[in-house]
Amino acid sequence: MSAANAIMERSTAILEDANKMEASSSSKERDKSADHSRDHRPSRHDGEASRKRKGNWHEKSLQHGSRGGGRNDNKRHKKGDMGRAEYFASNPDKRARNAEAQEKRLRDGVQGQGIEFSKDEIDAEERRPKRKVAVLIGYSGTGYKGMQISGTERTIEGDLFHAFIKAGAISKANAEDPKKTGLVRCARTDKGVHAAGNMVSLKLIVEDDDIVEKINAELSPQIRVWGIERTIGSFSCYQACDSRWYEYLIPSYAFLPPHPSSWLAKQLEQAADEAGDREGYESRQAEVKGFWENVDDRDIKAILETIDEDLRFDVVKALQGEEEASAKTAKDEADINAPVRHGKSMKTKDEPQEGEATEETTENAAIIINEPATVAKDDDSAAMVDSVLSLKKETSDAKPSAGEISTGQSDDPETDRILRLRAATKLLRNAYVAAKRRYRIPPHRVERIQKALDKYVGTRNYHNYTIQKTFKDPSVKRHIKSFVANPKPILIGDGPEEEKTEWLSLKVHGQSFMMHQIRKMVGMVTLLVRSGGNLETMENSFTAARYSIPKVPGLGLLLERPVFDSYNNFQADKHDRPKLDFSKYETELEAFKEREIYQRIFREEEEKNEFSRFFNHVDNFKEPYFLYVTSKGLDATKDIVRKGDPPKEAN
Repeated sequence: MSAANAIMERSTAILEDANKMEASSSSKERDKSADHSRDHRPSRHDGEASRKRKGNWHEKSLQHGSRGGGRNDNKRHKKGDMGRAEYFASNPDKRARNAEAQEKRLRDGVQGQGIEFSKDEIDAEERRPKRKVAVLIGYSGTGYKGMQISGTERTIEGDLFHAFIKAGAISKANAEDPKKTGLVRCARTDKGVHAAGNMVSLKLIVEDDDIVEKINAELSPQIRVWGIERTIGSFSCYQACDSRWYEYLIPSYAFLPPHPSSWLAKQLEQAADEAGDREGYESRQAEVKGFWENVDDRDIKAILETIDEDLRFDVVKALQGEEEASAKTAKDEADINAPVRHGKSMKTKDEPQEGEATEETTENAAIIINEPATVAKDDDSAAMVDSVLSLKKETSDAKPSAGEISTGQSDDPETDRILRLRAATKLLRNAYVAAKRRYRIPPHRVERIQKALDKYVGTRNYHNYTIQKTFKDPSVKRHIKSFVANPKPILIGDGPEEEKTEWLSLKVHGQSFMMHQIRKMVGMVTLLVRSGGNLETMENSFTAARYSIPKVPGLGLLLERPVFDSYNNFQADKHDRPKLDFSKYETELEAFKEREIYQRIFREEEEKNEFSRFFNHVDNFKEPYFLYVTSKGLDATKDIVRKGDPPKEAN
């Protein structure tokens, strides 16, 4: 019993000690609670303390709503070495940032984007209120380095901003930097691209009734302000835009098949036979069958007869290759319009070479691929043509005569031969260009173009129709509302009807577009139709398969107008603001398009033959990147090795 009593006494003592410790802990907690309650008694300052304000927060992670952690271990993704609180604490306000940017421009010697006035001029100016407005504009992009303002280049926004200042729509205090007016553009257009309707939103002084006339008086005829409309204070034309209309103008001869002597034409014929698709291929090209053969018999043969025999082979060899030269000189036929594939050679700014496969010959006639093409070996005839083109173009604009081809213009035999070679090449090239411009596209071919364009309608994955995007990138999914080819082509040019060039108008309506997307969309359709390809190839281009699609020249691209249906139907009515609609300026807009845009496009094509040069480049690009247009489809490009592709296993 004594042992049992001892155990019970020990247990009782342990329980008593535990109770004492618990009582002591509870007492301390009550004291802390009482102190906390005394420190947080209600006061008249509690409301101010609860407001959001910048101050000395004890928990920096909570200062701007952060709950800690977050992406990149509580670090702002744009500032990888800073947390959100630290970034906001160190980030200067908007005025300080603008001042810092201005100082950097001065240090770097970059010309300012606005106009600087002295302090006395700014102080002497009367202060007038600014209003948030939408400015509806149109412009021809020829001669401009795009829409977006730049301190070093001539741009549409740069000229527009200076006109605002000179017309008094922007005060001298805000004339130094466009950021002070909150300038935002609806759609950014690239170098040389036109817009019949575009928009910028910013704060302007619009008290004068004739402010639009004053601004237009300060602008060149290439840029017009259609109207200025008051908007709600938070309006941004970029964010409020629902969709955009674009137009692409293309000469109908772009849909002619490749010349039979070109590299692409031979690949099309060979693939049709190997794939057992000869009948299908010929049916898709039935309406243009024999076009080039007729041109060669009717126009080219007579010209070749005027060229000295010692020149014929070298001319064709320089422009098409030795194999084609042997065949054509034997048959008294030639297609001198095909480009030269040459290696190291002389080039001039006067007449850029058309057939270089290593890089874009012009910005507008570019072919985007993932690997550079192989350059052909140096050729004596090609070098000779390059030497010709490096001479001063004293007679380049004059049409050479048969006498000039035969006699030459120099006492030196070598120079005489070069001059005769140049004249012969130019004469044949002009003959082919004239034949293309006489072409009139059949209605059945326009229907085939429309069937191809219809495949774009809806939501598609356009990773193949832009640059530096992958199939899994969410941003490559775009929605196209419509894509229509006008069934009635238009004839443009001077002289008789048969000498005018026929043009097609393609209009696309979509929510938004990526870089080069429209030009590549037109490029895919044009390449398939002119090559007699299967239109199902387009469906495959929306999959993960990789296609190299050439972008057609930017010369024909035109921003028709942006659309603001959501803003017009909700915000404008709710706040009693005018609707943003270009239709009220339809008469002036159409006259401007005809005068400043269409005529510039047609005139530039007449002078530079951009489309002819572009398709000649494609037809003689001796790499398999574009062979998916053949009867074999994408299988014809399976030997291409692109950057990022896994290494191919050896057989």
